[in-house]
Amino acid sequence: MNEQAQENNAGGNGAGLMTVAVAVALLIAGIAAYYVLDTRPDWQRWGAAGLGLLAAIVVFAASPLGRRAWQFALDSRVELRKVVWPSRQETLQTTAVVFGFIVLAGFFFWVLDLLLAWATRLLTGQGG
Repeated sequence: MNEQAQENNAGGNGAGLMTVAVAVALLIAGIAAYYVLDTRPDWQRWGAAGLGLLAAIVVFAASPLGRRAWQFALDSRVELRKVVWPSRQETLQTTAVVFGFIVLAGFFFWVLDLLLAWATRLLTGQGG
């Protein structure tokens, strides 16, 4: 079986979903602990919530879905490095062209509105 098929099978089994469910339960437990410990000092409340969050992240990272999400993030960084970003001059020129077309389109629609308003007044006999 090739690597791609193994990854697809690993993400579809019940153990992977159970691991994600445990991670969600740990996150909820951390949030619940924050509110249950309302009589305790703030550092204990935040510590419990932080531990719940940290435990959830660790468990999720160990799941097949977590490993695929991490690989996706790494692949995204690689693709981001391949992007050719425009120079400052190209950006300013493109921005100027866009603003120029906005002004031109605004003027065109203003004139069109005036012509249509004039034609409407002419056809209905109002405003004369």
